[in-house]
Parts: sequence; C-alpha cells; structure tokens
Amino acid sequence: MSQNTKLVLDSSLQIFFFDHLQEFNKRALRPLRMETIFYSSIVMDNFGDSSKLFEQVNNKAREKILGIKLMESSQFPKEKQKHILKDIAETSLFICGYFADSLNRKIIDAKYYEDLGKIAYTRLNSFSPEAYDVPSFYQLMARQFSDVTLLMNLVAQKYSKDSDPAMPWLLLQDRKNSY
Repeated sequence: MSQNTKLVLDSSLQIFFFDHLQEFNKRALRPLRMETIFYSSIVMDNFGDSSKLFEQVNNKAREKILGIKLMESSQFPKEKQKHILKDIAETSLFICGYFADSLNRKIIDAKYYEDLGKIAYTRLNSFSPEAYDVPSFYQLMARQFSDVTLLMNLVAQKYSKDSDPAMPWLLLQDRKNSY
C-alpha cells in the first residue's frame, strides 16, 4: 500500500452506506426522510453481493429482465407479487443509482429502469401501504426515486477509483462475516 492508500473499516456495509447517503442528504435543498435514507442503505447493502443483480436460469446467471418480470408479476399470488415487485423496484433503484453512468452507454437507459422502479414501487404500495412506520412508504419511494438515485450516484462517484486520483482506495471489512 502506498502512503496515499487508506484502509477504512466499518461494522457493516449498510452502516457505511447509511452514513454516506446521510452525508449527502444533509446538503440537499430538500432532504429526504431518515426512513428513506435508512431503506436506501439497506438496498445498497443488499446489492453488495453482486449476485443479487442476476437470476439463475438453467444453472446460468443472467441479467434480470425486469420489464418482463413486471408484466408477469400480476399472474402470481399476492405474496409472490410483493416479493417480485420489491425485487424489481430495488434492482431498478440500485441500477439507476449506482450504475447510472454506465447506463448512458446502453440501449436501455436509466429512464427505462426509473420507470420500471416507479411502477413497481407504486404497485408494491397497494400491497404494503405502510413500511418503516411511514404511511404510503413505497408510494413515497416512487415519487422520490430520482432523488434517491442521485444520492446513491453521489456515493458511487465519491468512491470511484476514477473520480479523483488522490482519493484513497476504499477497503471495507464486514466484521460480522470475517473469520
């Protein structure tokens, strides 16, 4: 390690993301609710395991086809619909937030994923009208989708190795899972 390299330890990835989302949220002209920041940090933590971005089909990993999953979701029982809609919404949120820059180079852009995420959150709200002690929480997530993804993108940019050559490398250790 060079002398500009710094080791950053945090007790969990979720706490790390919460702290950094909250840091950017405090600077916003219209800060988001604490529950929104907390939930967003859970979503980011969940996708800390990159396999969650993919699904297994015939024992092969492939990208989730969120549009088709959204169309098919209404054919399932209520509990399975909730699970599918939450997966679509959260995957869309994470992709738009953390990988926004890479979406600009693809045929299917951020707007497509944003629309899918908003629709999925709106539908999810009809099944779970309250979450985190907030009425219409998922409807709120649909309305604030762009704001949340902006905060996630700021966190991603802050720790991108390309963002600032002087920025120290970020190494995280989840103490719960170590040794």
